[in-house]
Amino acid sequence: MQPRPYRRSFGDMSERALALWLLVPAALLLGFIALYPVARLIYTSFFQYQLTLSPEASFSGLANYALALSDPRFWSALKNTTLIVLVTVPGALVVGLGLAMLANLPFRYKWPVRLGLLLPWALPLVFVGLIFQWFFDSQYGVVNDLIVRLGGERQFWLFKPDLAFWAICWTIIWKTSSFVALILLAGLQTIPKELYEAAAVDGATRWQVFWRVTLPLLVPSILVALIFRTITAFQTFDIPYAMTKGGPGNATETLAMYVRVTSIENLNFGYGSALAVLLFLLSMAITLVYLRYIRGADD
Repeated sequence: MQPRPYRRSFGDMSERALALWLLVPAALLLGFIALYPVARLIYTSFFQYQLTLSPEASFSGLANYALALSDPRFWSALKNTTLIVLVTVPGALVVGLGLAMLANLPFRYKWPVRLGLLLPWALPLVFVGLIFQWFFDSQYGVVNDLIVRLGGERQFWLFKPDLAFWAICWTIIWKTSSFVALILLAGLQTIPKELYEAAAVDGATRWQVFWRVTLPLLVPSILVALIFRTITAFQTFDIPYAMTKGGPGNATETLAMYVRVTSIENLNFGYGSALAVLLFLLSMAITLVYLRYIRGADD
């Protein structure tokens, strides 16, 4: 009788081969959820596909991208998005760092402060936008009521471009600073207490401890928070849409809002896909810059 052929089982595999096999389901799921939609989006961006003109798509090459580069509304939306990023990302970092330091103080009842960090983060973005739309209402808003009580004049917050922009930025900072604070709080709790004790023995002031001990050791957590916050800031949609719908005019319209208008309202899927690809490339470029900085810091 011939011996039966030997079959390798999972127990006979090397750790590397077993790890690869275990990663296959996750890779397939990731490809189905993330990679296929992105590939489809890029593919559609090379076609002239506007349902109001024709139900059929026709190949147009880079025409949609050339149209975007010559589209004033695209540049206006890109400028608004960039300004929101430049204002809200540092703002959320500064406020989030302060909240994280407060939540990390060694007082007895920490849980109300930490619970307070979760509330803004847990609220839906559109809900936050609607709440602050009422806060900045020119007639019944809380902000104008406080200004009048202090002797000032009512402001038309959501009807003037500059005021509407700052109202949106303040709302985004309030919403996102709690997320940054949670990441930084986790980083603060990994710093050994012995370092603070050694600094106190050496006679360092609190300011010196913050700059020489806390901040350098918190850099990895800060970079992680900046990556997530910058990417989501470039994709800002819900809060400006709920507060102003891009108005007055297009003064607060972001690139994500322009993608929606082009794709959903104008049914121009080809041009909308090209705009979405450009937004995706911007997000990836920012992420690569952060990752390169992190790699350089590690080396």
